[in-house]
Amino acid sequence: MASSGMWYTYPFGLLNQVILKISFRFGSKAKEVERFLKFAVVGIIGAVVDFGVLNLLQATLLRPHGDNVPLRVAIATGTAFTAAVLSNFTWNRYWTYPDSRSRAVQRQLVQFFIVNTAGLAFRLVFVRILFGPLGHIGVEVLKASGLADHSFTEAATGQLGTNIAQFFAVWIVMVWNYFVNRYWTYNDVE
Repeated sequence: MASSGMWYTYPFGLLNQVILKISFRFGSKAKEVERFLKFAVVGIIGAVVDFGVLNLLQATLLRPHGDNVPLRVAIATGTAFTAAVLSNFTWNRYWTYPDSRSRAVQRQLVQFFIVNTAGLAFRLVFVRILFGPLGHIGVEVLKASGLADHSFTEAATGQLGTNIAQFFAVWIVMVWNYFVNRYWTYNDVE
């Protein structure tokens, strides 16, 4: 098979080819567009890791009900965030910015974590403030649309609100992360 090497060389195979075709249309900015699109794909993978870990924790160890609900939400959100950052760092270092590996991995990991920790601080405050109100709004929307009955528990409302707040926070933080990481963590690439 002639194309089997493509799957080995590029971890995303066909997706990588599509990204290259799209970015080629941007002429002199093609490389930057390619990086942004790859960063966005990595961000989507990170969001899946993030939401997966968050919901696994809230379904098992850190249910958002009872005592210390805000603390449970913060711990679940922080743990999910850390798992996503490790995933994103790995994919960005080896796929989005392969030409940045002239720097020590430890240095880049520290820089990446600093940038992402600033994003986490914003996200924790954002989710902490908005998970309750967004959960109640979400429940009302579901009830009004006939998608839910009137028996939503405190835990279900908290989990819905956490997911809604997290959704918005993830996209805001992704934009922050791209620009700061591009011009600080990975500033050794052209």
